Amino acid sequence: MDVVLVDTSVWVNYFKAKETEASLFLKHNLSNIIIATCPVILQEVLQGVVSDKEFSQVNSYLNRLLPLMGDSYEFAYDSAKLYRELRKNGVTIRKPNDCLIATYAMYYKVALLQDDRDFQLIAQHSDLKLI
Repeated sequence: MDVVLVDTSVWVNYFKAKETEASLFLKHNLSNIIIATCPVILQEVLQGVVSDKEFSQVNSYLNRLLPLMGDSYEFAYDSAKLYRELRKNGVTIRKPNDCLIATYAMYYKVALLQDDRDFQLIAQHSDLKLI
């Protein structure tokens, strides 16, 4: 089974039942892939949850996923290098956390499922693999 890192943009649409190409891919492939997450995605998803009950439910769900872990300083350094390299190529990423998420995906050599155009720009200028 393939491991797929699912970005915050997809989780938001998935939990709100907003049908996008990526959220539908997730919905239809839940049993065909191993879903991974990383600390920044966990933070982004949970900080957007409004009610305490939903926070607990979403947290419980995300804690069952494959956690991608690493040295936070190493990942921050590599993400900053990626961001700077993109800027040198005329590409400005709106949310620097996207570089951090991309760094996790590239480090672990997993594909990223996303609904965010910045990841497409990152993929054009790096080894990031998208679904």
